[in-house]
Amino acid sequence: MIRKATYEDIPELMEIFRCARQIMRASGNINQWNDSYPSEEIVREDISKGVCYVLCEQTSRILAAMAFIPGPDPTYAKIYDGQWLDDSPYHVIHRIAVREPGHKAADRLLEWAFTQTDSIRIDTHKDNFVMQKALEKLGFVK
Repeated sequence: MIRKATYEDIPELMEIFRCARQIMRASGNINQWNDSYPSEEIVREDISKGVCYVLCEQTSRILAAMAFIPGPDPTYAKIYDGQWLDDSPYHVIHRIAVREPGHKAADRLLEWAFTQTDSIRIDTHKDNFVMQKALEKLGFVK
C-alpha cells in the first residue's frame, strides 16, 4: 500500500533514512547524505505539504519513503551537459529511501509515481550506483 505520510510516521521515517544512509555507505556512496540528512524538519515540511509518501506492508510497517512533488522545481531550472526530453508539466522525486535492499521497494514507489503522472524528474549523486541502476531499469535517461 502506498499512502501519504503522517506526523505519527516520523520516528519510523527517520529510521528508514538512517537505514538508507547505511545502505549508501555500504555500496560505496559515502558522500551523498550526511548523518543528519534528511532532517526531521525536512520530513515534517514534506508531510505538511502533503508530498511525503510511504510504501507499507500489510502490517502497516513502512518499507520505503519518498517526496513526490509537483513541479516546477528550482533544482531543475538549469541542467548541465544535456537537456530535458520535453517541457511538459512534471513531478519530482526527492529523498527516496528504503529500509533494506532487495525488496524492490524503491521500484514499487517509482512505478506508483508513474501511475500519477507521465513526466518525472529525479536526480541522484554520482556515487549512487544502486539508484542509477534502478532508474535506468525503469526507463529513466540521463
